[in-house]
Amino acid sequence: MIPDASRRVRIVIPGDDPPMIAGSPQLERLRQVADVVLFDTRPEGDEQKVARAAEAEILLNSRGLVRWPGSVLRRLPRLKMIACCAVGFDCIDMPAARELGIVVCNVPGRTAGIIAEHALALLLATARRVAWTTAEMKQGRWPSEYLVSLAGKRLGVIGTGNIGCALIRLARAIGMEVVAWSFHPEQEKAEALGFRYVELAELLQTSDAVSLHLKLTDESRHLIDARALERMKPGALLINTARGAVVDQDALVAALQSGKLGGAGLDVFRTEPLPADDPLLTCPQVVLTPHAADQMPEGMEALCQGAVENVLAFLAGRPENVVG
Repeated sequence: MIPDASRRVRIVIPGDDPPMIAGSPQLERLRQVADVVLFDTRPEGDEQKVARAAEAEILLNSRGLVRWPGSVLRRLPRLKMIACCAVGFDCIDMPAARELGIVVCNVPGRTAGIIAEHALALLLATARRVAWTTAEMKQGRWPSEYLVSLAGKRLGVIGTGNIGCALIRLARAIGMEVVAWSFHPEQEKAEALGFRYVELAELLQTSDAVSLHLKLTDESRHLIDARALERMKPGALLINTARGAVVDQDALVAALQSGKLGGAGLDVFRTEPLPADDPLLTCPQVVLTPHAADQMPEGMEALCQGAVENVLAFLAGRPENVVG
């Protein structure tokens, strides 16, 4: 149900930490049409989430760092909408939101090129062992191991949404052959971008590098498990800018430590922030970034603009980018 347009709606930003929408000109657009309450710290536990959101009809969840389980959503009877200031929406208990009639909107596509750039950067850095050679040189050593050239090699892209397709364009521009797999293949995309869809087993077995671009669902959770990693070519590279749980992280560590994989470039992890004692940190052939693929001024502003426009569309009675 859309809030009554005859009165000002209450919008709560429950935990803008680190700052994302604070200071953005997009925030002023909301304040022109609604009462906006912004909290600049993350809520500590479910009770504080409920306390902050109790009067909210709309939540604008910046960065996706505040999670909303069904047990909390059921205690927010006024809540009508959650605007995710992100592409991903796995921070929301979607079955509970559907049950409660809460509209959830995300911001697809606007940062696809930016995230694809980051995936390519991780791929290049992993292939050229940039993190490892830097660490070696800082220790006074002059490493001379062979690196990996990507031109002419095969990239397997898992997930051909906006980000996956943006990476396909970049990979073909540096001379890579591309194959792809998707839960929902679209042949017209393949024809337009010059790749072909293959079965997942073939992609894993024949690709020199694999890049993940799936949203996290029950179907995609641990899609890359021990069996999938075992199918990959010896020395292959794995890039993940999707969600950490798409990969079985324990199996990934084992594959890296055994030498089965040649390296991994990771922006997302099972637990974020990555614990200081995580075994991934003991793997030499990894390049790690802190879930930062769109963490730049252009990316942040694009997400803020998209989230605010989703709120305004909802208030106008024509919700956009509704996820289900």
